[in-house]
Amino acid sequence: MKVKIIGAGLAGCEAAYYLANHGVLVDLYEMRPIKMTPAHKTDKFGELVCSNSLRADSIENAVGIMKREMEEFGSLIMKAARSNKVEAGGALAVDREGFSDYITREIKNNKNITIHYEEIEEIDPSVPTIIATGPLTANELANNIIKMFDSDNFHFYDAAAPIVYADSLDYSKVYLKSRYDKGEASYYNCPMTKEEFEKFYEALITAEGVIPHDFEDIPGTVEKDNRNNPNDEVKVFEGCMPVEIMAKRGPQTLLFGPLKPVGLRKPDGTTPYAVVQLRQDDAAKTMYNLVGFQTHLKYPEQKRVFSMIPGLENARFAKYGVMHRNSFINAPQILNSNATFQTKKYPNIFFAGQLSGVEGYVESAASGLVAAINMFRYLNHKELYTFPRTTAMGAEAYYITHASKDGFEPMNANFGIMEDLNFKHSKKDRKRLYGERALEDIKKAKEFIEHE
Repeated sequence: MKVKIIGAGLAGCEAAYYLANHGVLVDLYEMRPIKMTPAHKTDKFGELVCSNSLRADSIENAVGIMKREMEEFGSLIMKAARSNKVEAGGALAVDREGFSDYITREIKNNKNITIHYEEIEEIDPSVPTIIATGPLTANELANNIIKMFDSDNFHFYDAAAPIVYADSLDYSKVYLKSRYDKGEASYYNCPMTKEEFEKFYEALITAEGVIPHDFEDIPGTVEKDNRNNPNDEVKVFEGCMPVEIMAKRGPQTLLFGPLKPVGLRKPDGTTPYAVVQLRQDDAAKTMYNLVGFQTHLKYPEQKRVFSMIPGLENARFAKYGVMHRNSFINAPQILNSNATFQTKKYPNIFFAGQLSGVEGYVESAASGLVAAINMFRYLNHKELYTFPRTTAMGAEAYYITHASKDGFEPMNANFGIMEDLNFKHSKKDRKRLYGERALEDIKKAKEFIEHE
């Protein structure tokens, strides 16, 4: 048996790893470094181009449940994450270099995987294929996918936050603490007075944005006639909203959002007016990223405005924030309603990753795992397996294939799309019970898949 996988990101590598470890010969195609994307910086597999956080790690959170579900199936991405974990309170964050090194090493050392460094521009529907080219799918392939499936080209925009060097922080101003003292005190906090916040806010909403490149026609990012007009035309994923766009909705959007001071008292016991948090970005603790500060400001403007944050006055930037276009298919139109990531039109073709309509690192990897499990069953002439909606993986796959075709947008894992418990509990108990039920059902799913 042989499968073609296009894209060596999180979904593609997860799928390749599962299939190869089940005896399938995998041809894995990756265009980097022959052709780079606007956001990638290396030729490593599973490179994280935005945040280094895989979000909440508790089973009282839907994405935390999804992590445990993936681990039941020996997830490569979760092995890489656990092996390269950095302190992040209740979240799972990773040393991004070590994370991608781990994935690259495991893929390259697998005897059943053959790596091809080349750009794929067309899909052969006669060849069993998983398309996992991600949100930065090259234009030629994206256009051919649109033609193959008679679908419109959908996209949204997301952004990455800047990263600063730890040795350039002013430790007389920043303090180490996690919100409500939950988990390890692993975030550096930059406290602001009301006056400092107001000056920063004014600078942020009047700062100059980047003029879009040809590859990313982002209407409204820089308003040539009125630069301070809110960026209403841009279709931006809320989880990656540029901080300057968020700020234009009003100062309270920041104070109740990324600069929320609640649960972050200073060492003297007082609560600041606003707080900017810095999260560890590498295992050596040499770099920290500005939490919630995704941005598309010009680099000099980022330096000027973000240096107004107390503790960052002399900060050196390891990486400035960027914004880029993310592509995704109209999943309910293209994918089978059995929530297996197989396409309706071409049974040999499966999609996975953010291109399939899921959103988030963990969700992308999980979709690669579900697609691989079903590709393996397809190759062995078995009925494809639909994960129950009581599981996070099943709920995510079900949602993207049953959402409205009109105006479809990507979705993160969340309790709202999981099958309801159907009886009343307190909010805290409900979250725990969602997690316990999911883990029980994923074990049953694994038993069925492995021993059917």
